[in-house]
Amino acid sequence: MSDEPKRLTIEEAHQAFAGGYNGKVWDLLGNSDRTPEEGAVMLHMAHASCTHWLAAGDESHHQRGEWLIARVNAVLGYPEAALRHAAVCMDLTMRHPKRMEDFDRAYAFEALARAHALAGDRSEALLYLGKAREAGAAIADVGNRDLFLSDLSSGDWHGVG
Repeated sequence: MSDEPKRLTIEEAHQAFAGGYNGKVWDLLGNSDRTPEEGAVMLHMAHASCTHWLAAGDESHHQRGEWLIARVNAVLGYPEAALRHAAVCMDLTMRHPKRMEDFDRAYAFEALARAHALAGDRSEALLYLGKAREAGAAIADVGNRDLFLSDLSSGDWHGVG
């Protein structure tokens, strides 16, 4: 047996960084006492995760990375960025349906609903929230459906919901 550590390929390293940053973002999202500095780090980590998935994933990874960036921007109160990344998330979802899971469609609608709610566009938020609920109800796997519905009911909806 060799004492040398296993060397990762570039793709494996990108995947490790993408997953690692994603996990750190979720840790920070779950911290209700997050400082402004931690919020900035969280946003950078969401972008870093997406960037690494662009190097080592497919369209579904990119879509999920855009969703995470949209969610972080929504949590931090940046409506323009949340809307922009939610729109990219939805565009990827619609352009690459064979790469997506059923929950990806539901999350894309959720991102648009949450971003519009933050931006103060109640009618668009309600439209996409309805579509998110409909797509969420169609998620085949019970665990994935329950997770989505829990995510959908969490967080600040800015008076929409």
